[in-house]
Amino acid sequence: MNEKQFSVIKWYLVGFVTLTIWTMLIWQYLHAGVPSHFFLQRADMPEISNWWGGFLLPFFTWLVIVRVQNRLLKKPSEQRRLLCKQALFSFFLALCYGAMLSLSFVTGYTEISAILLPAILFFAVLFRVYREEFILGFILSMSITFGAVLPTIFGAVIALASAIVYFFVQFMYLKIKAYTATKPRDEGN
Repeated sequence: MNEKQFSVIKWYLVGFVTLTIWTMLIWQYLHAGVPSHFFLQRADMPEISNWWGGFLLPFFTWLVIVRVQNRLLKKPSEQRRLLCKQALFSFFLALCYGAMLSLSFVTGYTEISAILLPAILFFAVLFRVYREEFILGFILSMSITFGAVLPTIFGAVIALASAIVYFFVQFMYLKIKAYTATKPRDEGN
């Protein structure tokens, strides 16, 4: 993939997200009004309107695609196709994960949502879930249920926590590997 193809994909995806969020906001406005959500579902916390999603989601989508584009264009051209497929797979995986989390919350299965949210840190041991494509998929899928601001805040916290977990585990693995490689072996004496 070259820069021109990325640019076309970027504008199509940003346009699709913009059209989708504004269509949903206009539909909500014309029917029951645009909902607002209390932070942490507590009435004593600030109330955040879903209107913010009309600006936040298109901007965040554009920002993520630019960052992924810059990361992929630095790689050799023969690797880009595979890395692009990996980024798309990561995006759709996070989209499905966020949809399951939202669906379990909305349908009242809070036990499942209470397991799914911290389970992201378990996945962070093995995968780089702090990457932009994971976070964008997570935020977009949860924005339908919770608006755009709260999933963005939670996505930022999850990205930070998962990066800490991933790099800490990688650091410990390399230290253990280096220690066992330099340790003299006991030959059974």
